[in-house]
Amino acid sequence: MGVESPQSDAELLQAVREGKASAYGQLYERHVAAARALARQLVKSTEVEDVVAEAFTKILDLVGRGGGPESGFRTYLLTVVRRTVRDRSRIEGRELSTEEIEEYDPRMPFVDPALVGLEKSLIARAYLSLPERWRAVLWHTEVERNKQTEVAPLLGLSANGVAALAYRAREALRQAYLQLHLGTQPEPECRPVLGKMGSYVRGGLTRRDVKAVDEHVSGCEECHGVVLELADVNRGLRVIVGPLIAGPLFGGYASALVKPVVAGGMDGLLRALVWLWPAPKHQQAALAGGMAVALAAAIALLLISEARPIDKPTPTPIAQPPPSALPARPEPREEPARVPPPGKAERPPGKARLRATIDPLGALVRAQPGIIGIRLRNYGDAPSEALAALVDLPRGVTLIPAARRHQAASLVGPAGTVDGWACRPAGGGARCAREPLAAGQGTVVFLRVLVADEAPEGAGPAVRVEAGSLRVTARAEEGVLASGAPARFATDGKVTVRAIGNSLLSCPEEQAGCVPARRREGDQRDNDLWPMTALDRDDTADTTASSAAELSLPKGSRVVWAGLYWSASGERAGPIKFRPPGRPDYVPVRPSHVAVRELPAGPVYQAFADVSRLAAGARRNGTWWAADAPLEEGVARHAGWSLVLIVTDPAAPYSQAVVLDTATVIGGQARRVRVPLGGLTPAAAPARLELVTWEGDADLAGDKVSLGSGALTPAGGDRDLANVFDGSSSGAAEMTFGADVDTVGAELGVDPGLTIATDKDVVLLGVAALSVRART
Repeated sequence: MGVESPQSDAELLQAVREGKASAYGQLYERHVAAARALARQLVKSTEVEDVVAEAFTKILDLVGRGGGPESGFRTYLLTVVRRTVRDRSRIEGRELSTEEIEEYDPRMPFVDPALVGLEKSLIARAYLSLPERWRAVLWHTEVERNKQTEVAPLLGLSANGVAALAYRAREALRQAYLQLHLGTQPEPECRPVLGKMGSYVRGGLTRRDVKAVDEHVSGCEECHGVVLELADVNRGLRVIVGPLIAGPLFGGYASALVKPVVAGGMDGLLRALVWLWPAPKHQQAALAGGMAVALAAAIALLLISEARPIDKPTPTPIAQPPPSALPARPEPREEPARVPPPGKAERPPGKARLRATIDPLGALVRAQPGIIGIRLRNYGDAPSEALAALVDLPRGVTLIPAARRHQAASLVGPAGTVDGWACRPAGGGARCAREPLAAGQGTVVFLRVLVADEAPEGAGPAVRVEAGSLRVTARAEEGVLASGAPARFATDGKVTVRAIGNSLLSCPEEQAGCVPARRREGDQRDNDLWPMTALDRDDTADTTASSAAELSLPKGSRVVWAGLYWSASGERAGPIKFRPPGRPDYVPVRPSHVAVRELPAGPVYQAFADVSRLAAGARRNGTWWAADAPLEEGVARHAGWSLVLIVTDPAAPYSQAVVLDTATVIGGQARRVRVPLGGLTPAAAPARLELVTWEGDADLAGDKVSLGSGALTPAGGDRDLANVFDGSSSGAAEMTFGADVDTVGAELGVDPGLTIATDKDVVLLGVAALSVRART
């Protein structure tokens, strides 16, 4: 005698529509852990159950009115949870009335402002074009990485059936992706190759066809990128579709889902019923009858079940379908995709083909210097003719000519990689020239610009590249902004970023609890809890406040650029003393740029100076000292310093690196800030981020950092992704009160941006230095 299979989500939803009592309770029990896991990333712990109850009740209302999901309940629920959180925050801020949120049916993803553009990526569009059942199996198996036995009851299948359905869904995703790519009007010689890509990555082509595709892909950057995407659609789902559905904090959600905190189902559904009670009359009417009875009956069932002791459940075997219902083939196993490395293939002479992009690095901010990056690649078969790039700059943005850069060095630092380009002002922009570009090669030029105080916001810079008869154009999406993070320095090559730092203030050593606090122990690790006093750790009698940090660079590296940043409470900025490894005396360093901001405890400053020459002449590894920056002692005061570097790394892949000066207050009314990372071309590429932040409090949790692929865990300190700014600095072993120099690693999102959110703390984000592997 067979065992009855659990009802699938689709069957339970249909049962709910028919007014069957227990069906919605089963859906609730299946998916409430996921709803709570996401809600915990978005709201305070005291609000989690209310948000979850609202989300389930809204779906109940929609299903009762004939709407809602058909089979993909989990992704639908996550979308509603995020919408509910946003609606609640807008109501609290009086941006929205309760009547405005009663009618909606989220059949499309709710795209977070920090991820705008993600839904336009080809992999996201391909996923959204699939039937709901295929999207559901891909979400559960590839994005959430659940076991086939766990997914089986949700879809009403056996474990083998889940494997077969997931296989078909992945193949459909690849085909949908290819169709979308063909719709972008690729080059004529690419179209027949793209038609074979699906079979190519599965190893299903003849040897002759494989050779033809190999030869084409090895010399075509565009098709090589397609192969990479198709060969690893699972990664694309995790990196792109995951944040699209669950939001910027997808990483935290995925981690929380592994070990969900179980709460009583009865309590959650009772909260749902309480939420329904004060609903408007027309909404109560919509919920009357079968749906309200279903909810009440489900609660009754839970009351009965919770009256018994909770025993460890015995696994129930899943009934196997008859042989005719099983898939015709055994569980498919995809062979590793064949992805040939890009290289030079012997091909008959052809023609040059150019592709150009132009973007500000970071942002073009009024009254600030900035950098515009122009990238050009020849993905044709022959070298181009000599290149000329005509750059159109927005109004109020002017080029800093090379002849003046030595005068502006104290303002904007040295130039980045120019790769043989020569640029001069021309009309309302610039004209740059370079020798021909070889086939398969890329080049980049960085233009240093100055943005006027009154520069209007509007269209971004544009470029027209000419190479003989070839013409290509590009325009940036972002123009001048009123605020943001301008680039201090940028370069390409085998480069990476590093940062170290320390505090110049600490708790009084003679007071009880200070010594443990310096060791990062106890519950007094905030500068708000101590009368902060100058920390003087060097062996020099001439200093009153000093601290050190250890720097270790890759073997064989050299310094490309170095910037010294220091910050303290107060408005009075001034010089700081700096001592590289092996040097007996301090060197006075004067600030070339100072920013003053207002925090709850009063004004603070951040100062900057270019110390590239000083760093380049020092030993690669060793102890760096800083001393006697202008500072104020007292409760809730901070003072610290950081050395930020871009260095070569012979063992690193070709990368892009940029340093952004932010000096941005985060917290209070601006609880979440997004810093655009324009001008970085790859998506889903490994990145290293160095963050310099002032006034973080270790005992105030809720600080999160994301590059578009979920909350990130810092490499040092408490290593808590929900409390990044915890008074820890790379290169310093002790507590660095009010100073944070954090390293995080992640994959860069499709729409590059640095998002920082804080629940309780108010911090000054000073510097963001990023290196990201370039797609070559």
